[in-house]
Amino acid sequence: MLKQYEIKNYNFRLLILIIAISVLGVLFVGSARSSLQNKQIMGLALGLVALLVVSLMDYSYILNFYWLLYIVNIILLLLVKVVGDDAGGAVRWVEIAGIRFQPSEFSKIFLILFFAKFFTKYQEKINTVRILALTAVLIGVPLYLIVSQPALSTSIVVALIFCVLLFVSGLSYKIILSVAAVTIPMLIIGISIILQPGQKLLKGYQANRVLAWLQPEQYSDLARQQLNSKIAIGSGQLFGKGLNNNIISSVKNGNFISEPHTDFIFAVVGEELGFIGGCVIIVLLLLIALECLRIGRNAKDFSGTLICSGMAALIVCQSFVNICVATGLMPNTGIPLPFVSYGLTSLVSIFIGMGFVFNVGLQPKKY
Repeated sequence: MLKQYEIKNYNFRLLILIIAISVLGVLFVGSARSSLQNKQIMGLALGLVALLVVSLMDYSYILNFYWLLYIVNIILLLLVKVVGDDAGGAVRWVEIAGIRFQPSEFSKIFLILFFAKFFTKYQEKINTVRILALTAVLIGVPLYLIVSQPALSTSIVVALIFCVLLFVSGLSYKIILSVAAVTIPMLIIGISIILQPGQKLLKGYQANRVLAWLQPEQYSDLARQQLNSKIAIGSGQLFGKGLNNNIISSVKNGNFISEPHTDFIFAVVGEELGFIGGCVIIVLLLLIALECLRIGRNAKDFSGTLICSGMAALIVCQSFVNICVATGLMPNTGIPLPFVSYGLTSLVSIFIGMGFVFNVGLQPKKY
């Protein structure tokens, strides 16, 4: 499982990018909730240790147990249904041996690893009805368990990651266009149904969030979170009001931003460091994703390419959803900003995923 690697192949550029954005995350979490900063520092330390250990583990060996990874993932998600802890009206947490964590965050990594091996094994048959039906079942089971927690935002990100992996695996454009021809009209019909009183398509709070996004003037109470977030970002202007400022007019200091340390931490970034600070965060996330893709291009096998593509998709999709929510471009849905938001589970899990990317980089293809 452990191999001898050449230090020259270790991607220190990517490591510097990850440490840079994570340190910024510690600063923003401390500004949003000073009492949580030490925990975020601990999460960063644990994440770096996990990244280092995993980066030295041969991913090809780990992928030999891809079905075991899938089964463990399902068991953890089922445990949420059986012995999960309620937090904010959703049951997403479990506690094992005194350690409390969120299985849906680790589920993203488990599924990337599983489908990296699965799609490699069946790459030549990826466009057959049998394999497509099997993949639909394999992704459908964890998606159902995540949606039922409920964790709609996480399930959306998982679905997007799966679509990216399927596309990279060589899914036919004819199938893609056929699915798009069906899903786009269904999405339009779904939105029109949600706008109808007494609809049963979404749960009450989910429908209200969509309605508050589409018609904020009629649902001002429900839209207040995103409206305050946009005000905070806009008030930061070009350079912001300063990190940890004591300005009375600060939206964050007035406690008008909901969940400033997690779901709406980008509002804190925008208010305190302005447009420049927001751009720095976005550019760092983009550079990390591009570095993952660059490593994937030089992977020794297709499984390594899929792992890197999956992690790039995770970072891009999750960042896109989080920032769109904070800026009012999408309905309000809770999901952390990678490397930046508070949360030990999300932080450690993404560091583990990046550890596999580093290991792919340590085993480049031979020319």
